[in-house]
This record gives sequence, structure tokens and C-alpha cells, in this order.
Amino acid sequence: MSRNEQAMPLIVDEDIVRRALPALDVQGALAAMFRALGEDNAVQPPQTLTLFPAQSGDFITYLGAMAQAKVFGAKLSPYIVTGGRPVVTAWTALMSMETGQPLMWCDAGLLTTERTAGTTALAVGHLAAAGARQLAIVGSGAIAQAHLRHVAPLRPWESIRVFSPDLPRDTAKQATLRAIDARATFSANVEDCVRDADVVMLCTSSGTSVLPKGALTRPALVTSISTNVANAHEIDPAWLPDMDVYCDYRRTTPGSAGEMKLAAERHGWSAQRVAGDLPELLCGTCPVPAYEKPVFFRSIGLGLEDVAIAYGLLQHLRALRDA
Repeated sequence: MSRNEQAMPLIVDEDIVRRALPALDVQGALAAMFRALGEDNAVQPPQTLTLFPAQSGDFITYLGAMAQAKVFGAKLSPYIVTGGRPVVTAWTALMSMETGQPLMWCDAGLLTTERTAGTTALAVGHLAAAGARQLAIVGSGAIAQAHLRHVAPLRPWESIRVFSPDLPRDTAKQATLRAIDARATFSANVEDCVRDADVVMLCTSSGTSVLPKGALTRPALVTSISTNVANAHEIDPAWLPDMDVYCDYRRTTPGSAGEMKLAAERHGWSAQRVAGDLPELLCGTCPVPAYEKPVFFRSIGLGLEDVAIAYGLLQHLRALRDA
């Protein structure tokens, strides 16, 4: 083991991550990881939710191992109940499959935002119709902004409409969104935002539905992310039986995604009805949607996403160190 390797693990705080982000190929790292998962060269166990005593919060553990990179790791993401706004943080531990030694311990807050948006972008790239031109985004915070950055180059969008309840009064946030893409316009309500949309990205921290079932005026791709709230969902679970459903990883997502669990319990939906996942899409082993009905893509956030982007960060920091 080299002297530099003996000096590991690196402790990487948010400021270091922020400076490194522009140099990271997030979608490239995620695409390689999902392809490896589809080829059985990576392992993705189910995430686990651990409740704190006395209803004081919880934490989710995200695990994963990548054979080619010879690394494994875990992200710990707590949801801590307070008298006001809950505390949500995330840190990732990256370890060597060769030595069993820790390589890096990094603040994963910004990385989580990037890998979440990058995963949605992979789904949009593979699932959105080639002629998709109308993009709608529900949400306007950091997650929504990252989604806009990642998805804006994927199609020649003729319109990009954004809605969140506070956005009409938040001129600073409007300016931030326009700086990301000058095509961004702002809707007064969710119905106006998604009208005639080809792709609708739900980018909220809501635990309950934010998109009414009747709001779509034509079959569209709807993407949804996750939050720590128990059984969190951004669409009505009763909608799933009427949609073509895809997800990030079919072996784990249906057991964790709130609307999938509720749809299975209450509305006769089954995980066997998942049409495909990202490993299958990257490997070309599942059908793409025909858009005879709405298409739903659900991402819960995988440990392998965290391991892949943390490994990319580690490689970047090593290259800077050795330059």
C-alpha cells in the first residue's frame, strides 16, 4: 500500500464537494453504474429505514458495491424531528473491496442532489418520446434546479414551465431558474404548468400527491423522486394501474416507494407490472413506452448511485492531489 493510500480516508466537507462538482461527470458515472448493475457487476441491496426512539426521526441506509471500481459503501441519511423544520443530512462512507480499508467519508448533501437529478435525466433520456418538446417542472428548490440543469440539453424543448406555490413571489428564485435556462417560465398553478406537457418532473419534498390525476391533457412521462417521510408519494397511488411504470431498480424500488406500496395494498397494482428499470434500459433489455397512456418513472435513490458519484469524487480529488 502506498504512502498516499495509508493517509486515507479523506474527510471531504461540503465546501470541497461544491468546488469539485463542475468537474464530475455525473450522468456518465451513473450510466456506467446502471449498466454494470444490469450486467451483474454491481450489487444493490434494499435500503433500510431505522426509526429513532420516541418518534424523534429516522435514518435511511443506502448500500452498494461496484466490482469494476473495487469499492463498496454506505450513505446514512437522517431525518431528525425538531420543534421546527426537521434536520436532514447525508454522509457517504466509501471503502475498498481489496483492502477493506476506508477510502473517503464525505458530506453527501450536494452529491445527493446531483445524483438524484442525474438519475432522472437518464430516465428522461431513455423514456421521453423523441419528439418531446414541452417540459414541466413542479418544484423550484435546489433539487428542481439540478433537474433543470441535467435535463435541459436532452431535447430541443420549446417550452419549460415551472411551478411551486412560493415561486410567483420569489423573484430571486425566478432569476436563478432563468440563469440555468432562459426558456424557463413560471406558472400560477400546477394545472397550467403541466398542460400539454410531454415530460413532467416532480421535484418536491412532499409526502402526498402534488399532481392531480386529471391534470395531464395527453399521455406524458411523469418522473418522481423520494423523501424520508413514511410512504411519501408525489402522485395518487390509485393512478398506477393506469400507467406504464418504470423505476430506477425493480428489485428494490417497489418495496420502498410510497405510491407503489400503497397501490399494491389498496388498488390491485403489482410490482410485476413494472415495465422496466434503468439497468434494463441501459442494457436494452426492456421495452420503451408507446405513450398510449401516461408513463411513470419512480426513483427512490440507490446506494449504488451514492457509491458511484462518491467514487467519481474520490478519483477527481486523487487526480488533484497527484497533479
